[in-house]
Amino acid sequence: MIPSFNRRESLLWLASPLLATMGAQRLTAAARMAEVVIYGATSAGIAAAVQVRRMGKTVLVLDPDGHTGGLTTGGLSWTDIGNKQVIGGIAREYYQRIKAKYEPEGMWGWESRADYYTKRRSDNVRGEDAMWTFEPKIAAEVYRDLMREHGIVVEAGKRLDLRPGRGVKKEGPWIESITMEDGAVYAGGMFIDATYEGDLMARAGVSYATGREANAKYGETYNGVQAGWKHLHQFPDGCHVDPYVKAGSPKSGLLPIIDPKGPGVEGEGDHRIQAYCYRLCMTTAKGNQVPIEKPKGYDERDHELLLRYAESGKYHEPHLKWDPLPNAKTDTNNHGAVSTDYMGANYEYPDGSYAVRQRIIERHQVYTKGYLWTLQNHARVPKAIREWYRQWAWPKDEFVENGHFPTQIYVREARRMLSPVVMTQHHVEAREKAKDSVGMGAYGMDSHNVQRYITKEGFVRNEGNVQKGGFKPYSISYQSIVPKKEEAGNLLTPICLGASHIAYGSIRMEPVFMVMGQSAATAACMALDNGQEIQSVRYERLRARLLADKQILELAPA
Repeated sequence: MIPSFNRRESLLWLASPLLATMGAQRLTAAARMAEVVIYGATSAGIAAAVQVRRMGKTVLVLDPDGHTGGLTTGGLSWTDIGNKQVIGGIAREYYQRIKAKYEPEGMWGWESRADYYTKRRSDNVRGEDAMWTFEPKIAAEVYRDLMREHGIVVEAGKRLDLRPGRGVKKEGPWIESITMEDGAVYAGGMFIDATYEGDLMARAGVSYATGREANAKYGETYNGVQAGWKHLHQFPDGCHVDPYVKAGSPKSGLLPIIDPKGPGVEGEGDHRIQAYCYRLCMTTAKGNQVPIEKPKGYDERDHELLLRYAESGKYHEPHLKWDPLPNAKTDTNNHGAVSTDYMGANYEYPDGSYAVRQRIIERHQVYTKGYLWTLQNHARVPKAIREWYRQWAWPKDEFVENGHFPTQIYVREARRMLSPVVMTQHHVEAREKAKDSVGMGAYGMDSHNVQRYITKEGFVRNEGNVQKGGFKPYSISYQSIVPKKEEAGNLLTPICLGASHIAYGSIRMEPVFMVMGQSAATAACMALDNGQEIQSVRYERLRARLLADKQILELAPA
C-alpha cells in the first residue's frame, strides 16, 4: 500500500530528480512511479509521452491492449483529416515522418510510386509536406522510431483493475496511484487517460456520458434519434429488404440485429452509440495475399440481410470506400446499407467488463470475416459482385502477429467526459467559440448508424447516420480535456473528452487525438512545475508553449 502525502508536496518532489529520489523512499518496492503516468498507448498516448520527454520529465506508458498506436497502426490508414492546415506539432511531425519513409524506391515493392500517385490515389494529400495514407506496418515503425529516440518504454498488458473499490487510489480529488489487474502499482504526479474507453477517467470518479443526448439538452439539431435524416449508408429508395427470418412471416422472428423497439422519438436521446467496425487492410497483389477463410463460428443468419440486399439489384458500387494505400493495399471502411459496421452489437461496450468487451470484439471479428467470405463465396451473391470481391485478400505482410487481421476495433465513441466545457454542435458550427484552444477540429459531424429497425411498411431501415459538413475549422477548449476540479485534480483525458454525441462525431479523428495528447502532456508538465492542479494552469502560459511547439490553435481569418 502506498503511503499518503500532500498533493502539492507530491508534485514538488516529482518535479525534481533529487526530491523524487527522496520521495521514492516513501513508496513500497511494489510501486513504480513517474512524473506523468499515461494509461493507453494509442496515438494520443504516444504523442503525449513524446511531449513529456521533450519537456524533460519522466513518463510511464501503460498499454492495456498490447497494440501500440491504437487505430493509427490498427487499420485506419486513410487518415480522416477535414482540413490538413489544423494539424500541427507532433501530429504533423508524425505524418511528415511517414512521408520520409516512402522516399526510398525500395519501399515500393508491390507497385511503383508513380502508379500509386497517378492511378490509384485521389487528390486527398497531393503535394503535401506530409503523407496521410500509409501501410499499417509503416505507421507502427514510425511510432517505434519516436519511442526509441525519446527513451519511451511501453509496458504491455497492463489493464486497470476494474473491480469495485480497486484500480485508483485517491486522496480527495487527487489521484495518488493506479493498480493493474496483475497487482502492479504505478504512482505519479499527473495522469493521462489516453484510452478509447476512458476506464481510468471512470474509475477515478469523473462523471461522463454515453449514448446520444436529446437535442434539447444542448440546443442541438443533429443529436438524438435521426430517423428522418436523409443520409448515406441506407437502403436506397425502392430497396425493400424483409426483416424476418422467414420472409413475410413476423411470427418467424427478426433477423439479427434488428431492434424491435426502434427507432425511438425523433430528436430524443437514448443509450445507442455509433456502430463499431474494423478498418480493413486488403490487397490485390497476388504474391502478397492470404485468402479470406470462413471464420469459426460463422452463422449465415448474421448475413441474411446482406444476401437479401445483394439480391435486390440495388447493391451499392462495391469499390466505394476501398481507399488506396501504398503497395496495392487499401483501408477499407464501411459503406452502403449493409457493410462492415456491425450496428447494434456494441451497446454494452463503454461500461462493459473486460470479458464483455472481449465477447463484443470477437463477435465483430467473426461478423467481419464472415461478411467478406459471404461476398466472395455465397451462391446467392450475384456473380459480378462475387468476382469483384474475390480479387481481394489479406496482405501477407500486415498484422502478422494477428493472423493478418487488424489489431484494433474501431471504437467510434464510448464514454465522453462531463467536463467544465462540453463541446457541442454550437462550437463545431462557430455559434460558440472556445477561448482556450488547445487544438482544432475540422472534420464534418460524422455519426455512423446506431441501429436497424422496421418501418411501418415492414421493411428494414438504418438509423443514426448523420454527415453534416460545410463549416470552418473550430477550436477545442482546454476545459474539455480536464475534469471538474472537485472530481480529479491531476487527470487529463484527450480522447474521451467532453463533447456531445454529435460534436464528438467531428472531433473523433486520430490526428486530433494526437494533438490533444500533446496539449494534455504540456499542461501536465506545467502543472508539475508549479505544484498545482491541472485546472489552475494559466492558459496564457500554456498557449505560449503550445504555439512554440507548433500546435495550431486557430486559423487566420480568410
